[in-house]
Amino acid sequence: MSATASSKPASPRRRMRRRISRWVSRVELYPRLEVALGLIAVAVGCASYFALTDTFFTAANTPSGRTILLVANLVPLMTLLVLIGRRFVILRVNRRRGLAGARMHVRMVALFSAIAAIPTLLVVVFASLLFQFGTQFWFSDNARTVLENAEQVAHSYVAENRQRIVADIEAMGTDVYEYANSYGIDSSGFADGLAFQVAARNLTEASVFTLNGDDYHIYAAVGMNGAPLAQRILPTDIARARSGRASVLATASDRVEAIVRIDPLLERYVYVSRSVDPAVLQSAQRAEGAMNEYEALLARSKSLQWQFNLALFVIALLILAAAILSALWLANRLVAPIGRLVRAAERVGGGDLAARVPVRNSPDEVGTLARTFNRMTRQLQAQTSALVTANEQLDARRQFTEAVLSSVSAGVISIDEDGHIRLVSHSAADLLEITEEALGGMTIEEAVPEFTALLEETRASGQASGQVRIARGNDVQSLLVRMGGVSGGSRGYVITFDDITQQLADQRRAAWADVARRIAHEIKNPLTPIQLSAERLQRRYGNKIEEDADTFRSLTETIVRQVGDLRQMVDEFSSFARMPKPVFRPESFLEIARQALFLQEVAHSDFDYQMDVPAGLPPFICDRRQIAQALTNLLKNASESVSARCKDGEIEGRIALSATFAEPDTLVVTVTDNGIGLPASQRDRLTEPYVTTRVKGTGLGLAIVKKIVEEHDGTLDLRDAEGGGAAAVMSFDLAALQAHVVQEPGVPEKVAVQQR
Repeated sequence: MSATASSKPASPRRRMRRRISRWVSRVELYPRLEVALGLIAVAVGCASYFALTDTFFTAANTPSGRTILLVANLVPLMTLLVLIGRRFVILRVNRRRGLAGARMHVRMVALFSAIAAIPTLLVVVFASLLFQFGTQFWFSDNARTVLENAEQVAHSYVAENRQRIVADIEAMGTDVYEYANSYGIDSSGFADGLAFQVAARNLTEASVFTLNGDDYHIYAAVGMNGAPLAQRILPTDIARARSGRASVLATASDRVEAIVRIDPLLERYVYVSRSVDPAVLQSAQRAEGAMNEYEALLARSKSLQWQFNLALFVIALLILAAAILSALWLANRLVAPIGRLVRAAERVGGGDLAARVPVRNSPDEVGTLARTFNRMTRQLQAQTSALVTANEQLDARRQFTEAVLSSVSAGVISIDEDGHIRLVSHSAADLLEITEEALGGMTIEEAVPEFTALLEETRASGQASGQVRIARGNDVQSLLVRMGGVSGGSRGYVITFDDITQQLADQRRAAWADVARRIAHEIKNPLTPIQLSAERLQRRYGNKIEEDADTFRSLTETIVRQVGDLRQMVDEFSSFARMPKPVFRPESFLEIARQALFLQEVAHSDFDYQMDVPAGLPPFICDRRQIAQALTNLLKNASESVSARCKDGEIEGRIALSATFAEPDTLVVTVTDNGIGLPASQRDRLTEPYVTTRVKGTGLGLAIVKKIVEEHDGTLDLRDAEGGGAAAVMSFDLAALQAHVVQEPGVPEKVAVQQR
């Protein structure tokens, strides 16, 4: 009870695990996850790069922002590394065919990866935060504020002086331009006005000059000491002044200088300078230098932070990789004995019963299991060897049985008690004109309904036999069927049957030939005396009888005519009963066909006769008289069939004679008509003697044709023609006929054939 109770809660979990496993395999979760993590890692890396390089994302450059970015890059990469390790484990295990240890390898890799990844991520987070907060403490915002304020004050001072001198030189330029127009630029009044402007605006130096190429021509100057104008003024300064704005120069370190153009036509400029306290400028330069050094140190600190974060990143990945390798090593040590046992079991499952597990002197359960496994495989090998021997004997018997069945012409069918077909021989399928695959899914009643009566008799008495006629299309076959029960464990019935249609036809033909011979002998003897007596009566008493002379003449003529008909019928009997053996010679089939067709055209000129016989046919080895008789009989039957249909004038009679090569050594001769066609019944007996569908006739025509064709190693086939009517097809094996050729005396066989 306890064992059952304890196993029940685990069953839903196992079912859930199996469902999850099947779902993971069906949706291909792990390959999709690997691709997704790779894309996420690339996307997070690119986003991190843009976040750290773009000034808009200021939060990314904070210690917490960098730590978040570091963790965001580590998580997908570490997960991807775990999945890659899992795939490597699966490939490695499959390559070694240790399929049983695959799950343990994968689970241990996942377990060690999780054990290594979670603490590593925590260490990375705290180490990154600690280092970045320490760096932020070293480079505090207060020091940066002081340096930025000092630099800003120095730059503000310089900028203020620049703005003042720009305003002064623009106003001064207007006044100087007025002085030049009022006093003239070379007058003392102009010089005094320039001096007044310098003094009034607290300037140190001033000069009015024109520029001709690179030559400076000074018209007036106040307090100009030191370097000449060409060294003070750069071409870029002149270019800015020509644009109409005052240009502040940047060549001096102890003064502020500027120029402005006052007359565009004459290219006149005003230069002024004002001295600045050097200590202030030096303080500004020192503040700027200090700020640059601070920025360099700050940039270096960022580089150190990135190097530290990169080191943490690499160490985390190395720790995870070491965990995966350790899991692989430990899993190999744990599952190696079980893996060998499972591989041996798989070899046994694959049919290798000689597989054994190496057994070590270990008293543990794995050693006991290995020894038990080896004992079991030895027993299985011995039993399998005995089974294989018995199966080989059974297979030999089966092959012998199949060889016997395939070598006999009779058909064999095995059925069970319910009539379902279990085994069919090739001959049976050929005789029934049904494929073996189709017969395999049918009952004997469905496949051959004509066997039902004999099967019921067999079920009642145990065995039965008899003749059965089956219809297949327009053909009717006569089968000799025998049925018997099967004894033993597998109950059922065996049906054997053979086609005796030709045998019966031959028997009937032989019997009719004997009957015809006897009839011809018995009837032919009295016919001559009867005919002679009738003719003598007519000659002797024809002129003496005056009363009813016409009646006497009609009666004697009737006797003579009927005796002639009886003589013709007796001749046909004799021809059928004592048909001479054919004499084979090379003949022209075209001439034989043309003569036979000509005789029928003369007799039935109202019919349309067609002949399609190639002129280049090789010599036909045959008995000319018999082949001509066969063609004449077929054409005569065709004419009578067409006459029966065309007596009302509804259609035009048409008879065709053709000869073609169906195969390289087979000549096919076809006589086709559009007459009344073949009868629906007794088609299989049309070539038997005395079987006819006409009121008059002996029924020997087709029988004679069939006998002639068979004597020429050929076959006769009667079938319906397309569009109505009948077709008689004679097929001759030319290679077989070649063996019957009669060699003329003194002439080689091939030469004799060519001459004819």
